[in-house]
Amino acid sequence: MQVIPVLDLLDAHAVRAVRGERSRYRPIESSLCATSDPHDVARALVAATGACTLYVADLGAILGRGAHIGMLAMLCDSLGAGVEIWLDAGFTEFSSMHALMQDVLRSTRSGRPATLVPVFGTETLLDPRALAHAGAAGYEPILSLDYRGGRALGASCIDCALWPSRVIVMTLDHVGAAGGPDLVTFDAVRGLAGGRSVFGAGGVRHDEDLRVVAQRGAQGWLVASALHDRTLLRVSSFL
Repeated sequence: MQVIPVLDLLDAHAVRAVRGERSRYRPIESSLCATSDPHDVARALVAATGACTLYVADLGAILGRGAHIGMLAMLCDSLGAGVEIWLDAGFTEFSSMHALMQDVLRSTRSGRPATLVPVFGTETLLDPRALAHAGAAGYEPILSLDYRGGRALGASCIDCALWPSRVIVMTLDHVGAAGGPDLVTFDAVRGLAGGRSVFGAGGVRHDEDLRVVAQRGAQGWLVASALHDRTLLRVSSFL
């Protein structure tokens, strides 16, 4: 099972997520590094986990304040080839996603940047056909099924026949809440997923939580707070 570190970007800082309540997000204070600079935080997260995947939520784009194009390009350059950046930038349909991804790649300076993978979150997705269009364009998209308070957000009811090969169960009110993972929602989605890879997000506090979600069949779990707080002690054993 993969432990996938998460970087939340807002106003040019890495911020700490709290139950998906974005007005409460503040620059990160982490035991992993002494700054909230996104590049320092990204490198620290990858080093702490040994992960080859970093999930990035561009909250500026999601909230309509503008994407962090230059910063995303610098992340691609600094992490380099061999790392995938799963990018959720509030994509609503294919054309705007494609344009943003191209803008980021044109802004990179390295000859071997990290690979960008688009994440379509149902909280913002307006046109489910974007998943097929992205796949046809060679992007291998990921679908994030977003929930809050046990309720599906936006297009979470999208026909599972349209789901791509990788799906994330994103329970926003469990993010940064130290209340444990939402196993009920995860199990329900996994039961519909067939042979797809299902990832979870939110609620993991410690090694025991990771052991439990691995037993439930999670391909991986998105984690941030438990890494910054160093309450995960044996990350490498889950890789």
